[in-house]
Amino acid sequence: MNEKKYLKWYQKVAYGSGDMAANCGYALISSFIMLYLTNAVGLDSMIIGSLMMASKLLDGISDIFFGGLMDKTKSKMGQARPWMLYGQIGVSGCLFLLFCIPDTGSATMQYVYFFIFYTAYNAVFYTANSIAYAALAAKITKNEHERVQLGSFRFIFATFTTLLISYNTMDLVEKFGGGTKGWRTFAMIFALIALVVNTICVLMVKEVPDEIPENAVPDCQTKQAETGKVSFGTSLKLLLKNPYYLIILGLYLANYIYSGITQGSAILFMTYYMGDAKLLGTFSLFQLIPVMIILTLTPMLVKKFGSMWKMNLYARIITLLMGVVFIIGAMNKNLPIMLFSTFLRNMAGGPLTGTLNALVAETSDYT
Repeated sequence: MNEKKYLKWYQKVAYGSGDMAANCGYALISSFIMLYLTNAVGLDSMIIGSLMMASKLLDGISDIFFGGLMDKTKSKMGQARPWMLYGQIGVSGCLFLLFCIPDTGSATMQYVYFFIFYTAYNAVFYTANSIAYAALAAKITKNEHERVQLGSFRFIFATFTTLLISYNTMDLVEKFGGGTKGWRTFAMIFALIALVVNTICVLMVKEVPDEIPENAVPDCQTKQAETGKVSFGTSLKLLLKNPYYLIILGLYLANYIYSGITQGSAILFMTYYMGDAKLLGTFSLFQLIPVMIILTLTPMLVKKFGSMWKMNLYARIITLLMGVVFIIGAMNKNLPIMLFSTFLRNMAGGPLTGTLNALVAETSDYT
């Protein structure tokens, strides 16, 4: 039986562009903020790292808080879109301000300034925006195939934006005057781009109401039609009893630990270990081009394998093997092996990136 379709092609593209907006800030901060703070501003990397860790702890707490607020939201725009729209204003503002640390004043004040706006970016505005964006896939369509397509479009835009920033940042910063001035101008441009693209994404899609299953009994239909409140404790118990949620949680933890390590240290690894900061652009090409290629094929691969989990299982095995090959190459500073394993690893890892959003939406429906 054919599933009902909810989205036009341009709405799928518009939704995907939302991750371009997100990565204008996320890719820039995760890859380059440390280099900016240490080289341009002159702050201590150990202190900055400690402040980042403290901020991330607050970020974890705020995720739950904003998720609860979004569930309680009632507006003409729906539940998720208002948070995504207005959250981006704060995201773009904090992105710009993070690269405007005052040159005058004590180092202590500079650390305080960084911590305030880094925390505001991550734990407040980016959290509100990203939670809403992730939830939006489940709210604008109930069609599983369309959700897979949304995930592919989303991460194609994310990959393209990350590639654009990784490959051009150092050259553009120099063209804009270098030092703190160059970083400030570069951040301002991408903050404005993110604001415009995010707004387009929000306005081009529409949330659809939850549907009552055809085989639901009358009492069930009545309860679903009501807007009764569910306590936080009850919600937590439901989630912990859901094995699919726990699997998704594990996947997210593994992915974000890996991305946090690689993105946060990549520029330092290239600069001080490999001896050339511009190698980050080369590695970004070998990381992101294969992801963009495979994401265009992901919906077809899901159909071919019959399910998302089978496809991702085989892909994870290849990813693990190529990760080992990369480590061996890195220990010997063998650039061809590092690039080869990077390409294959990201080609295999792409399908999970494209289907993760759909898996979250399916888990949400099951819950």
